[in-house]
Amino acid sequence: MSQPSPFDGIKLRQQAQQQAALLPPLLVEAHHLAASVVMGTHGRRQAGQGEEFWQFRPAVAGDAWRGIDWRRSARPDAPFIRQQEWQAAQSVHLWLDGAHSMHFSGAPKRTPTKAARANLIGLAIAILLLRAGERVGLIEDHDPARSGQTQIDRITAQLGARLSDDDYGVPQNRAFASGSRAVFLSDFLGDWSQLESVLANAADRRVKGALIQILDPTEEEFPFDGRTRFHSMSGTIRFETLRARGLKSAYLDKLAARKQALQTLCHDTGWQYLCHHTSSPAQPALMWLYSALAAGR
Repeated sequence: MSQPSPFDGIKLRQQAQQQAALLPPLLVEAHHLAASVVMGTHGRRQAGQGEEFWQFRPAVAGDAWRGIDWRRSARPDAPFIRQQEWQAAQSVHLWLDGAHSMHFSGAPKRTPTKAARANLIGLAIAILLLRAGERVGLIEDHDPARSGQTQIDRITAQLGARLSDDDYGVPQNRAFASGSRAVFLSDFLGDWSQLESVLANAADRRVKGALIQILDPTEEEFPFDGRTRFHSMSGTIRFETLRARGLKSAYLDKLAARKQALQTLCHDTGWQYLCHHTSSPAQPALMWLYSALAAGR
């Protein structure tokens, strides 16, 4: 096995610095994107401790007198209990894939990289969740998820400091808190067994989540013909062919199979799946994600 040269480390750090430089303006864009989403009430849709009214129910033996709503009870003969909606904060862990494959853009002047779109949607959903009082953190962070608006600055700093020399990313198999939630944003072209293991372990701990597969339009269309040199974003994987068009059908079949496998895996583990293209606006994907997390409470 060949050893990485010092140049590889310098190049990797330069790429990380370039990506980190894009994060401050991306955070501003994320705030604007989050502001464009009209949020409704963010309760848990069940009775418990909280400030929001949930429902009335008939009083039964053993109910405390202070829980009776006397105005509502004045209408019929029986007393009614006023229940509040449970609003305890939950933890939401984010995985925003930062591997080399995510830095691809088939048309850099027209579409952002997959990593830029993942970070944009990830930061925007973090802003929305933190505003709603939830605890949010990155999946690779060993500290517990935190609440408060300063957490978004911490997450942004963590994204800017990370280094990855992997061609394709996979989420870490961390010990999720029982009943928490998770959000994964990636192209999901990496190791399948690792992803399958992470979602299976999450499901065992009653962790619900949402998975957004982010793809560039070029990856969906495969517009290559004739002699073509293919290489991974890191340059470690290379392939040359004289008849690129002849590979199109097999490639599209494999991509469709991976997308179908992701949908099946999400269905089996109680997660939700969306395929998003970098040529499309980010707002519909963010609105879908926010609704998916609300439905998974």
